[in-house]
Amino acid sequence: MYRERLRDLIDQDELLQCPGVHDPLTAAVADVVGFDTIYMTGYGTSLSKTGYPDAGLLTMPEMVENAKNIQERSSVPVIADADNGYGNATNVVRTVREYVKAGVAGIHIEDQTFPKRCGHTKGRKVIPKAEAVGKIRAAADVRDERDESFVLIARTDARGAVGGDLDDAIGRANAYVDAGADVAFVEGPVDEDEIARIGREVDAPLLYNCVGELGTSPYVEPDRLTELGFDLVLYPVASTLATIAAVHERLSGLKSEGMDALVDIDRAFAETPVGDLHEFSGFPEVVEWERRYMPSDEQEKYGDSLGDDVE
Repeated sequence: MYRERLRDLIDQDELLQCPGVHDPLTAAVADVVGFDTIYMTGYGTSLSKTGYPDAGLLTMPEMVENAKNIQERSSVPVIADADNGYGNATNVVRTVREYVKAGVAGIHIEDQTFPKRCGHTKGRKVIPKAEAVGKIRAAADVRDERDESFVLIARTDARGAVGGDLDDAIGRANAYVDAGADVAFVEGPVDEDEIARIGREVDAPLLYNCVGELGTSPYVEPDRLTELGFDLVLYPVASTLATIAAVHERLSGLKSEGMDALVDIDRAFAETPVGDLHEFSGFPEVVEWERRYMPSDEQEKYGDSLGDDVE
């Protein structure tokens, strides 16, 4: 269901906007807001799970587990970061199988060496083109064997890597599409002229990674990206930055103002469309499971205990 839906969204005329989320909680918030697709950020996943940056520190099982939990909590398709496939072409075979089993709608795989790092930091290197093509071919074969609707996005970091340039990146993107990728993702164009050139010269559905001040690729309005030939845009660390900024602000207030700040946090939360924490987190659904599957005397606890009403 999610995979066919993602393919339909990519085929539509309107640009598909995908906010980055780093865990099931931020995914649930994106769901409430109403995005059609969400993206599991690798950087945010690394920060939220380990407290450390996107520098190849997470393993494939950790990434897959997070992707599975995010898709489980979401009512829309999830695109997940699969880094560089966690090894060579044979590793990619298992990586894609695991993401397919996780239930996500699609993934992107990049052509960086191991360990990889954030696509907007210095020091990146890419593997030889022929090796990268083989990895995408392996990924495409697994897609075709396990679920042809699974969306495979091929990312190249050649534009900003050591010794790389845009010519190399465009050549690689087209080669990856020829190898079976559904969508091309050229990481790191530095201005609108480069973005436009990618739109003209890469013959495939296109993804743009909008990082703005955090990296090399500028902010571009959705309508303009559509004009330039792009089909998807990622806002990769939107929820991660929002979380860090909000938590820092509120905890700073709590440290300096004490109980008044805590009251303000409660009020601010209550004023959001999320509204009630217990309802948002799914307590009414748990209560319904109890009614449906457990002995009726289990319901007596709700009439003879104290606390918020979670029914």
